[in-house]
Amino acid sequence: MTQPSDPSNDFDSPWKEALEYYFPQFMALLFPGAHAEIDWSRPHEFLDTELQKIVRDAESGRRHTDKLVKVFTLGGVETWVLIHVEIQGKADRHFNRRMYRYHYRLQDRHPNRRIASFAILTDRNSARQLGHYRQTLWQTEIDFKFPVIRLQDWHDRRTDLENSPNPFALVVLAQLDAHRTRQDDTARKVSKFGLIRLLLSRDYARQDIMELLRVIDWLMQLPDELERQLTDEIKQLEAETMTYVMSIERLALEQGKLEGRLEGKLEGKLEGKAEGKAEGKIEGKAGLLQRLLIKRFGPLPDAIQRRLDQATSEQLEIWAERVLDAPNLPAVFDDH
Repeated sequence: MTQPSDPSNDFDSPWKEALEYYFPQFMALLFPGAHAEIDWSRPHEFLDTELQKIVRDAESGRRHTDKLVKVFTLGGVETWVLIHVEIQGKADRHFNRRMYRYHYRLQDRHPNRRIASFAILTDRNSARQLGHYRQTLWQTEIDFKFPVIRLQDWHDRRTDLENSPNPFALVVLAQLDAHRTRQDDTARKVSKFGLIRLLLSRDYARQDIMELLRVIDWLMQLPDELERQLTDEIKQLEAETMTYVMSIERLALEQGKLEGRLEGKLEGKLEGKAEGKAEGKIEGKAGLLQRLLIKRFGPLPDAIQRRLDQATSEQLEIWAERVLDAPNLPAVFDDH
């Protein structure tokens, strides 16, 4: 058994991103009753600024993430959904009270809003009662209840998750395997390989495949040597028309450069083009570079977007190496 090089894996960031990218699918998988009553034809909106006003939790070593989402019911009523994800460890003795505090702070600031609170526990189960906060004194009573999903309970439903067409099922599987293998990097590599193979057997859209690969890679980080071994094993799947895209954004942050690893067979698999290999490699690099640029500098001007669309693989690699250190957007594309 090998010990992981980073036992304090960052699970907070991938959960935030997965919730933002797959919020309807998240609700459909874990809270199907609520999902059925939301009008998904109307766009939902993340209220991060509003949430920050009421959640001032700057504790060192924080192990939870929170999202506030505005949706509309089928009856046309605006409703806010507060999602709390407890990332690691058992829910502490203040868990129920913390959920109540977040809820009443929101309700106090917005008395006319309807607010639903949901909690997710990703790690070990707690023996204490969760989902209920009650306080009484001299016939004055507070009774607050909220649904709690314990992902560990889904271990017995692994087959259902593996067979589910819902892409968020793969996020749940990755989280479960990340916790299960936290003390064994070799076992994590095996699990990660299996999840990637499962993902690439699905008929998901190209962008969905890339996003899920990134989340899986983020949740299930490996030491460099095992990551290289995994990459070699994935390449052997070419005979089955599969490919693998490592999270180049994470590698960029760690290594200071982008290393695009999009094999053309992904393009060929999804688009059915004989020339997919070369085009897929360039398109993948351009798409991921575009996302990094937007995160650093905001929306891209049309002229910059055209340069990305028309760039060669060599140009994309040059720009990618500049993206982390460039003081502004023009500096990335400065040819002088």
